[in-house]
Amino acid sequence: MKPALRQQLDRYTHRLAELDSLLADPAVMRDAAGFRALSREHQEVAGIVERRDRHAQRERDLAAANEMAADPEMAEMAAEETTSAQDELQRLEVELQRLLLPRDPDDARNAFLEIRAGTGGDESALFAGDLLRMYSRHAERQGWKLELVSASESDLGGYKEAVLRIEGPTASAGAPLLGVFGWLRFESGGHRVQRVPATETQGRIHTSACTVAVLAEPDETQEVTLNPAELRIDTYRASGAGGQHVNKTDSAVRITHLPTGLVAECQDDRSQHRNKAKAMAVLAARLRDRERIEREAREAATRKGLIGSGDRSDRIRTYNFPQGRLTDHRINLTLYQLGAILDGDLSAVLRALVAAREAEQLAELEIGDR
Repeated sequence: MKPALRQQLDRYTHRLAELDSLLADPAVMRDAAGFRALSREHQEVAGIVERRDRHAQRERDLAAANEMAADPEMAEMAAEETTSAQDELQRLEVELQRLLLPRDPDDARNAFLEIRAGTGGDESALFAGDLLRMYSRHAERQGWKLELVSASESDLGGYKEAVLRIEGPTASAGAPLLGVFGWLRFESGGHRVQRVPATETQGRIHTSACTVAVLAEPDETQEVTLNPAELRIDTYRASGAGGQHVNKTDSAVRITHLPTGLVAECQDDRSQHRNKAKAMAVLAARLRDRERIEREAREAATRKGLIGSGDRSDRIRTYNFPQGRLTDHRINLTLYQLGAILDGDLSAVLRALVAAREAEQLAELEIGDR
């Protein structure tokens, strides 16, 4: 193990002792937000220290095996222990390097997920409905809480646009603190579908596209401050399910941020007050995401926006129904499990994207160390 990595791990050991002390302090326990933040940090640090301790133990085991190798009667056992210890040490070192990679604080947050129909007319709207179902099913599999903030349905049953709020717990101890945004952030971009539409009478394959944008929900303490003078708030009658309420109550809310032209709306709740609060939360997330993109654009001269154009060519992923194939073009991943994926089994895709990003970060660190 490199000396720099050992020094980092020593600092985590000291930090764990500090966190144990802080979390036992009654004053800290009375601050709910601070206590939650420290608990999340403790969860992550404890997992790192646990692996560090295991690495140290296996180093001692390897040293003992090397001593045993001098005894002819113990040589075979020593060789087995040496191989086992070396393999585990190598695995643990890779895990520790991964756990010590720089983390985006947003990765631990909940998220808003926006789906919009793009090129393809009615078929694109139907595919947007398929994507909404896919992400909803995946959220159910993960035990995440799902809330439909707003939706604009198409005539054939799909969606022109839908916005979800997804809330979930962080990962278990020892894993990077990936919340909903950390897992779904790489879903942002153009999604292309190739299939025979239900309305196609001659069996021809059509290509349509939707766009997905995943936005980190702002932390309560870092919420974007919205100036009321810069907002235009309109109310209107909700559409869709709701019985007499739909026709009689102007409960739906649309908020426009005048300086940027960003719009957020919500009609999911019967209460105008609650719809306004949800729309404000979505607008804050969009403004914060806009600031993030502008900041990163300054740091990296070439950065593409999350939404993209919605055109067929602006794609991160293709869903090919005739071949039952999903292809993620960014990491050259191809899976012939399209049915299961559209039913919400997205884990293999999401893990591959997270792993690709971590491999990229590790490569950058190695280049920097040279």
